[in-house]
Amino acid sequence: MLKKHNPKFLFFTLLTLFFSVNTFSQKSVYAGIEIGRRAIKVSVIDVNNIRKADYKILSFWTERIPFADHITANGELTQEDITKTTVTVTNQLQKIRAENKLLEENIFIVAAPVFASARNLDVLKNKIALLTGKQLEVLDVNEEAKTLVKGAIPPVDFANAFLLDIGAQTTKGGYIDELKDGKLEFVPLELSFGTMTLTDAVEKTVVNKSQVNDMSTYQEKSFDYNVILRKKTKELFDANPPLAKKDKLYLSGGAVWAFSTLFYDETVNKEHYVALTLQDVIDYDAILKNNFGKFTNLAKTNKEAARVLSTYDQKYLISANNILVTCLESIPDYATKKIYFVKEGQVIWLISYIADRSKKINTNF
Repeated sequence: MLKKHNPKFLFFTLLTLFFSVNTFSQKSVYAGIEIGRRAIKVSVIDVNNIRKADYKILSFWTERIPFADHITANGELTQEDITKTTVTVTNQLQKIRAENKLLEENIFIVAAPVFASARNLDVLKNKIALLTGKQLEVLDVNEEAKTLVKGAIPPVDFANAFLLDIGAQTTKGGYIDELKDGKLEFVPLELSFGTMTLTDAVEKTVVNKSQVNDMSTYQEKSFDYNVILRKKTKELFDANPPLAKKDKLYLSGGAVWAFSTLFYDETVNKEHYVALTLQDVIDYDAILKNNFGKFTNLAKTNKEAARVLSTYDQKYLISANNILVTCLESIPDYATKKIYFVKEGQVIWLISYIADRSKKINTNF
């Protein structure tokens, strides 16, 4: 015989069940505010499977502010930078809390390594702590490559993959080496050329300075400089024999974003990881150097392509792709590798933080 239940008991039971389900749903949502070298970026993601880097970006927002330039010029953050950053972080944090059901421990605020050199960093830290109740953590420059690897490579591929991130100043990344007794060791990789530094190096080889902005002259000098670029890249791979045994290469950074956006269609670019080949990069290189008008026309109707061309001019794109081509051509046993572009580069550091806090993944390396 069925027993009658007290209505109040049923109400509180349902209420408890609701909050239990609600709390459970919160555990998979994470948010991060990154104060970068030249912008503040805000990401909110819902993680389904951290081991496979299976996640959905719920929202992303950015505002450009040239922090690095100000720190380099003055040795400290300007008062305007501090005020604007504090207001922006506070407002974005309020928005995150209002629009997303997430746990406080799933919200992170970090700053790029360049902020460590600002004499008045504590002023910014204290203001953010006072107004938000959250601590601002500054990424360690020595840990930057490790953070990239943890966030860009799906943890399930840690043992058999490596990462290269082609940035403005350098190309960096790394891999994880398996030692005895199940221990892991992180091995950093760094090439002293990035998109901007390679462009600057090529321009310095132009004897007649009136020809620096002449594209045919730049392409000629860029071609000649590839000898040095290949030598440096070969040295990098020769110094790291374990790379030959890795099955996969993950690529991130502006150079690969530019290539993927301009060369592939939008259907391909909807994936978190975009598979690419050396031949595709070579074909893109030919268009870049001989038929650049194709990309300027694309930018008239494609917003993402327009964003690429507003970020990089033709010279920077050529330098970026020279690095990409050279790295791919230098990989030992290239034909046996699978190559992926990490499309969602803006959330790499956030994925890294989540991996570090996951009990399912060993990130102690």
